[in-house]
Amino acid sequence: MAKEKNYRYEGISRFFRAMFGRKIVIICTAIVLIIIVLAILAPVIAPYDPAATDYYHMSQKPSMEHLLGTDALGRDVLSRLLYGSQVSLIVGVIAVFVACVIGSLLGMCAAYFGGVVDVVIMRTNEALRCVPAVVLAMALVSVFGGGVRNIAIILGISTVPGYAQMMRAQVLSVVRRDYVTAARLQGNSSIRLLFKHILPNCLSPLIVMMTQQVGSTILSEAGLSFLGVGISVPTASWGTMVSEGKAVLLENPMLGLIPGFCIAVLVISLNTIGDGVRDALDPHLRGEI
Repeated sequence: MAKEKNYRYEGISRFFRAMFGRKIVIICTAIVLIIIVLAILAPVIAPYDPAATDYYHMSQKPSMEHLLGTDALGRDVLSRLLYGSQVSLIVGVIAVFVACVIGSLLGMCAAYFGGVVDVVIMRTNEALRCVPAVVLAMALVSVFGGGVRNIAIILGISTVPGYAQMMRAQVLSVVRRDYVTAARLQGNSSIRLLFKHILPNCLSPLIVMMTQQVGSTILSEAGLSFLGVGISVPTASWGTMVSEGKAVLLENPMLGLIPGFCIAVLVISLNTIGDGVRDALDPHLRGEI
């Protein structure tokens, strides 16, 4: 028992050493944690209601009363920035979760059952992959509408094909191994085989893909909001703030540059963390193979 605990401790320690072996990963992790804390505390630390308009203080420059100024409707930019971080993180996490669950199930079924099931799932998957994810998301938004929940689910559905294809490849490499054959001969059901013996051995690439996908999903949400088909007004969204700042770029450039900078920092930080997770989970990169 003690040896098993030591082995687990060494495995966790080795994972974190590999993940945080580069200083840039540590810095990016700290940035993401700060943004998460600010998003959670937004209702407490935001000085104003992000949707409250003040027509006596429209398009104001930064001041002691409004630290980042106000927009064309007199709304406090700092408050909208804090609440906008909530939208970005919620959409990113929910969309990735939806895509991971649906895509993984489809990929596992396609690889395990094969035959007609594989053909139907993968041909449908290939048809969806021919359509860019953002274009597919725009089409779905036009049908089902915007809103944080709808955007998260739609962006998740639009990225399902990548997870399905990746999971299918992983399951095909695992399903013929000896321990899976032995478990099948012992009379285990297909569901038990998939979720107890096959899925746990396919988690490493799935975790890496999820980590890297959060940033691109947040960027897609910002792009949809910038185009006016994402998060609907008056909900605070970084993409919407960039779109609104575009109209007054010469008069008040900070109105659009600040949320744009926040999007860039968050996406780059999340992608860098994804690279760190990949370094920690990939035995080839660790030099173990």
